Amino acid sequence: MNIAVAIVEDNNDIRQALEQIISMAEGYTLAGSCINGEEAINNIPLLNPAVVLMDINLGGIDGIECVRILKELYPEMLFMMCTVYEEDEKIFEALSAGANGYILKKTTPDKLLNAISELYEGGAPMSSQIASKVVAAFKSRPPVSLSTDSLDILSKREKEILEALSRGLLYKEIADQLFISSQTVRKHVYHIYEKLHVTNRVEAVNRFFGR
Repeated sequence: MNIAVAIVEDNNDIRQALEQIISMAEGYTLAGSCINGEEAINNIPLLNPAVVLMDINLGGIDGIECVRILKELYPEMLFMMCTVYEEDEKIFEALSAGANGYILKKTTPDKLLNAISELYEGGAPMSSQIASKVVAAFKSRPPVSLSTDSLDILSKREKEILEALSRGLLYKEIADQLFISSQTVRKHVYHIYEKLHVTNRVEAVNRFFGR
């Protein structure tokens, strides 16, 4: 099954390079491209990609606001920020908006494709530089408290899956461990996010450790 990918990037050279990487890769399909946030908000729903590569600095509606708007309307759509920014503020603003992954534009094509695949399989891919900043930031701030009542709203299976997510397992690995399909895992994760009022694995795992 091919992973449908859409690109939102205002730099022509970078956008065309990303289009070529996706188009030429086996197992991936280019759903379409947008040159700014306004176009993305209008066209992404029509393109209906599984994964969106989103630039941050778009001018007008920026990539973070674009993710915030689209994620609320299409919570199962996956967004990966593909940007030059490494600042902590930008990282957490993007994650809070609903971004599922965060990589740098200098990432090599093979690592970019692997990150898209990992994201689709339930991971939260980030460039090593970004991941180290996220880990450091979580260590420096207290975990978000999750009340007993909040935990009680999760089913036994949902708690099992959340615990597996906290160990860094991908959907396929969780599916194999629990003897269910990857698609069933995906549906459970969607309900977990909905019940805990989070938008991505990073926030869900932070909730898990703060329980």
